[in-house]
Amino acid sequence: MAELTALESLIEMGFPRGRAEKALALTGNQGIEAAMDWLMEHEDDPDVDEPLETPLGHILGREPTSSEQGGLEGSGSAAGEGKPVLSEEERQEQTKRMLELVAQKQREREEREEREALERERQRRRQGQELSAARQRLQEDEMRRAAEERRREKAEELAKEIKICFYGGSVGSQPPPPAPEPGPVPSSPSQEPPTKREYDQCRIQVRLPDGTSLTQTFRAREQLAAVRLYVELHRGEEPGGGQDPVQLLSGFPRRAFSEADMERPLQELGLVPSAVLIVAKKCPS
Repeated sequence: MAELTALESLIEMGFPRGRAEKALALTGNQGIEAAMDWLMEHEDDPDVDEPLETPLGHILGREPTSSEQGGLEGSGSAAGEGKPVLSEEERQEQTKRMLELVAQKQREREEREEREALERERQRRRQGQELSAARQRLQEDEMRRAAEERRREKAEELAKEIKICFYGGSVGSQPPPPAPEPGPVPSSPSQEPPTKREYDQCRIQVRLPDGTSLTQTFRAREQLAAVRLYVELHRGEEPGGGQDPVQLLSGFPRRAFSEADMERPLQELGLVPSAVLIVAKKCPS
């Protein structure tokens, strides 16, 4: 049974002649299957029906011959002149095989797109779970700090009540403490340096690029990464939906904190008892 040319087969399957010629040219005339793959991958391109300006010989890496310069139509016609004409039954059989090949390619493409969609959905869910877990950890930390603050306030109130019960009356009616006896005047003006106070908490104010600011109290032994996480969860949504990790700077003296600094406690970085940090502006790409 005589075979149709690749160009004729593509036209028989319903592809426009211009697309078929373009697909054969851009795939280097490697066969109907390669041309069909190109047609299916580029069927939604806006310029798919634009004519191909580059001669076929240039695409194949050589100078075009006189027959190629005449166009694919002429070459296809010349290739088909020496072949016998197919009967209607033969043409239907060959067209059926080509359509089955097209259906197979379409199924493979749909399966590939389905797998890619499932993978994107898995990534989206995983990122959502990670963000939800980070928010939950931050909420738990805030609740723990609030509970500690309430316990401290209750302890102070209890101490005041004990003093009232011990002295009788209000705290202001306590008898004044005895005046200290004058001690010997030191002969030397040198004195021992005062002991450095230890702070348990640190108040951090973060200035955002849009002019707003965030203020939060952290434990002195918490890492700087906790401040960065707090900023990333409470800053506004940026245009385009992308959220890059923030870069923290100290106001004075000017200092950019590195990734290694994120693992260091706030107390060690000199941010206790309070500090002002700045979120660096993102450079335009």
